[in-house]
Amino acid sequence: MLEHASPITRAWVLHPDLKTNHARREAEPALEEAVSLAAALPDLEVVGADVVRLQRVQPGMLFGKGKIDELNATMKAADVELVLIDGPVTPVQQRNLEKAWGVKLLDRTGLILEIFSDRARTSEGVLQVEMAALSYQRTRLVRAWTHLERQRGGLGFVGGPGETQIEADRRAIDEQLNRLRKQLTKVVKTRALHRASRAKVPFPIVALVGYTNAGKSTLFNRLTGAEVLAKDMLFATLDPTMRKIVLPTGDEVIMSDTVGFISDLPTELVAAFRATLEEVLDADLIIHVRDISHPQTEEQATDVHAILQSLGVAEEAPIIEVWNKIDLLEGDALDAVLTQSARTDDLYAISAVTGQGLDPLLAAIPDKLKDPRKTEVLRLGFADGRKRAWLFDAGIVTEDLQDEEGYQMTVFWTEVQRKRFERL
Repeated sequence: MLEHASPITRAWVLHPDLKTNHARREAEPALEEAVSLAAALPDLEVVGADVVRLQRVQPGMLFGKGKIDELNATMKAADVELVLIDGPVTPVQQRNLEKAWGVKLLDRTGLILEIFSDRARTSEGVLQVEMAALSYQRTRLVRAWTHLERQRGGLGFVGGPGETQIEADRRAIDEQLNRLRKQLTKVVKTRALHRASRAKVPFPIVALVGYTNAGKSTLFNRLTGAEVLAKDMLFATLDPTMRKIVLPTGDEVIMSDTVGFISDLPTELVAAFRATLEEVLDADLIIHVRDISHPQTEEQATDVHAILQSLGVAEEAPIIEVWNKIDLLEGDALDAVLTQSARTDDLYAISAVTGQGLDPLLAAIPDKLKDPRKTEVLRLGFADGRKRAWLFDAGIVTEDLQDEEGYQMTVFWTEVQRKRFERL
């Protein structure tokens, strides 16, 4: 029996460029990123894209009537079925635009949720997606659809009229969110056990971070030999993947590939996906991978640093910056990047595709993991056998004395090792 391929949905991408928003991103690169976001969804064909200049937002329709009619004619001619708007759209605006154009409409948050839903693999990732989607859906219940304003009839024996459909739907969503939170708590506890077991292994964790589509997964595959999905596609990786690798110096480290960062990530998604970055919270070293060929590489780097600071890891773990995709540069642009990397500490220019520049990067990792160490004296009881064993496994015990109360241990360790020990 032949399998039928999923039907292809014809989509059009719009980036509203609001003149009064002085903090807005540059329109053309923002539209290009939005098109790339759309391309990350399977069964979707982007048949057109436009920047729509706006003097002000129309509360009920987002765009003015003339622009809506103009776009309607354009999209009808292209047989468009789905419109993706790269920005926030209120429920009322969504309903009115869908009615005016006769299409389905998704805003930026809805589009990213669709991508997350398609990409999530682990139990925690799937639960986080469902929770984020429900939280988003809950905000769309306010007068979004006329059928939600009907009242459910009660038998009339108690009180006034029955609850409205909006209230019933919202209550159903809240109940489902509570169920998901309970499931997530169990999953997080299980992962906490896995992290505790990893803490017993004294191998340092090296986390790859960066803006989405910077080439982290390609670099991860080259270094580890893993078959992680690596495509020229935004959000190709959602769930952290970890592998142990042996560096040329003989040192062993755990390499972690993480979800890509993105500007203007809606707050409900930042909260939902904080857990996908938990490997970064444990990292002994962070490698920030940048697509140095991208015209917005500086802005992307700023976004990544802001997220790292919000996670509280930017001050703790050392950071190496990697300028990736030098194979896409040539002439003066390539010379400038190579010169800058040669003159700057903790900066390496590489191509994850060709392997150029990887040897100096790999040689630098062990040196960055050798943080300043200091001597401390610890008191452990006889019941703290697991902690004592971890200290010996880490090779940081310089003196071990036993008395009637337990052990007095002198250790020579890094700040990262101390924090990991405290989490045991």
